[in-house]
Amino acid sequence: MSAVSNSGFLSGGLNSQQLMPASNGDALCLEQNSNIENPSKLVHGNFHCPANNGDSLQYDEHGYPVDNVEEESPVIDIIINNVVCTFSTRCYLNLKKIAMEGAHVEYKRENGMLNMKLRRPNTTATIWSSGKVTCTGATSEDQAKLAARRIARRLQKLGFNIRFSSFKIVNVLGTCSMPFGIKLNQFSEANRTHASYEPELHPGVTYQIKDPKATLKIFSTGSITVTAPSVVNVQLAIEHIYALVSQFKMEPKKVDEKIKMAENKFLRKNVYLNIDTDEEEMSDELDDDDEEDDGYYD
Repeated sequence: MSAVSNSGFLSGGLNSQQLMPASNGDALCLEQNSNIENPSKLVHGNFHCPANNGDSLQYDEHGYPVDNVEEESPVIDIIINNVVCTFSTRCYLNLKKIAMEGAHVEYKRENGMLNMKLRRPNTTATIWSSGKVTCTGATSEDQAKLAARRIARRLQKLGFNIRFSSFKIVNVLGTCSMPFGIKLNQFSEANRTHASYEPELHPGVTYQIKDPKATLKIFSTGSITVTAPSVVNVQLAIEHIYALVSQFKMEPKKVDEKIKMAENKFLRKNVYLNIDTDEEEMSDELDDDDEEDDGYYD
């Protein structure tokens, strides 16, 4: 077996005339008529290019060995569809007064709640008389916070003693699409501890991640939906699941209409609110920027 000496030349039957620098001057390569048989390793600097056998070592048109470079992982776009937040006004809210004097509201007396809509950002706030408010429809955490403050400002203009507090992002819904189909049966069998697959009830696999905390719905078409407490957790969950589903690739096939309808139905549903009791306090004062008109009073 040939070895590389400290001086940079190959020993064991290869002279200096058979060792040629590459065209860029940075790597070592062999002439086409080299008499080395099955070189086990070519070393240059800190880079090691193993050649397990003669079949795995490829040559270019000039007869020089070419490293087997693995394909780079594809770029996957993660779309944030919904960010849910909650806050408290620290005062009693007269829902009937808000319904009579407020703009773009829907009073659901039988449910003891009221919906108030904003145009910019396009969100909907669910308001309870206890002072608890939940906002849905934002596509980023900053947008959700802005919508919450504008809702608080609207309520303040109606004469309520609003104190904006206990703001918290409680749930984020994100979606992405893998560049390949996924074999759900094999995937669920290999990940029984975290995956649940009941095709009679739902066409996707439910996958639970404890750290980072997230719940994923994985479909055979490669579509994945993630619900998590934050946008960062959504990204980490996608990075975690990609390494697992990539082991069960299959060629993309024509999507069954029933599966597509089930995916769309899942996306249209509201995100389940998993609101914790230990909510984080915020400043009671509303910023001047929150007084900016949201477009309904133009």
